[in-house]
Amino acid sequence: MDVVSPTPPYEQIRSQIATYVQSGVLADGARLPTMRALAADLGVATGTVARAYAELEAAGLVASRRRTGTVVTGGAAAPAPGEQRVRALAAELARTAQEDGVDRDTVLAVVRAALLTAAPH
Repeated sequence: MDVVSPTPPYEQIRSQIATYVQSGVLADGARLPTMRALAADLGVATGTVARAYAELEAAGLVASRRRTGTVVTGGAAAPAPGEQRVRALAAELARTAQEDGVDRDTVLAVVRAALLTAAPH
């Protein structure tokens, strides 16, 4: 939670969870913390978390169930073929960098530079 952000706390929570779901960090069937527990962890009111969960449910990303609580229902969509290829190449780059002892910051800098110099679409 960014307390100085102009973005309301419920939107920060909703956005972060939605990103985790859409990226596959939170898979289908994953249980979210109870509203009360998450509110206590983040130092916000339970109603703030309830609103975030309600908006996630309206978007089809989670479902509230009596016995199991709030669970992820809208996992990551299958990546497009181009994205799959980029992910495979990124995994290969990461392996090669690790094998050759190139640190993460250098790899990220190289990728950023390549993206900046690539021709726009």
